[in-house]
Amino acid sequence: MRAKWKARYFAAEFAALTFLIGTVPTVHGQEPSVVSVQLRKSASSGDNKASNSVKPPAALWLVPLNPGGREAAPAIGRTYTLLQKNKEFSPHLLIVPVGSVVQFPNADPFFHNVFSLFDGRRFDLGLYEAGSTRTVTFGREGISYIFCNIHPEMSAVVIALSTPYFAVADTQKRFRIQDVPAGDYLLHVWEQGEDQAVLNALTRKVHISAGHSDLGAIDLPHSAPWPESHENKYGQPYDTRETPIY
Repeated sequence: MRAKWKARYFAAEFAALTFLIGTVPTVHGQEPSVVSVQLRKSASSGDNKASNSVKPPAALWLVPLNPGGREAAPAIGRTYTLLQKNKEFSPHLLIVPVGSVVQFPNADPFFHNVFSLFDGRRFDLGLYEAGSTRTVTFGREGISYIFCNIHPEMSAVVIALSTPYFAVADTQKRFRIQDVPAGDYLLHVWEQGEDQAVLNALTRKVHISAGHSDLGAIDLPHSAPWPESHENKYGQPYDTRETPIY
């Protein structure tokens, strides 16, 4: 009889404790937030044609400033893909954690030569045939502009980050980042073709509140040129003559 009483007592205590835990409010500083941002062109730009043309891709990321703020763990062994097909890279913009491996499979019936000799990760994969693939490890933060040494119309961008809080803009240049802990962050924004000095000037410290943080709009002073021209891996103009092997 006494054993049954004890069992009922502890069951009641456990139920009460469970109820109390379920009703304790989440600590304000720990509740994750949904962060939203709008990227827009300044009204003074006067470039109405740009809004109706193909819009260059854009990205935004938040770097924690709080001591002990969570950063993305090194993505050792994590693999992503930039497919080459129909003389295009897919996707055009790829954001990966630092340490990721990116595959560059050739799904076209001709040769490609993927390279990046600009910012970020510098590499040259050389000439490789249809059905084969090459890989690159992005071991540090940076923005890598990717091209094909044979086909000048091909381009892509790989952004390697050490923060897990990032987003790619939608077609309306809106960003939405889920599960961001409340706290202070450094906001970075990038748009392809935009002058780097302009982008650096947009970097700012922001405070993320619990639940939802609408950071409003970020104004760009003008429209980035699209598309950009570039030289081949030798720093020379592309040879546009048709070559049967390619």
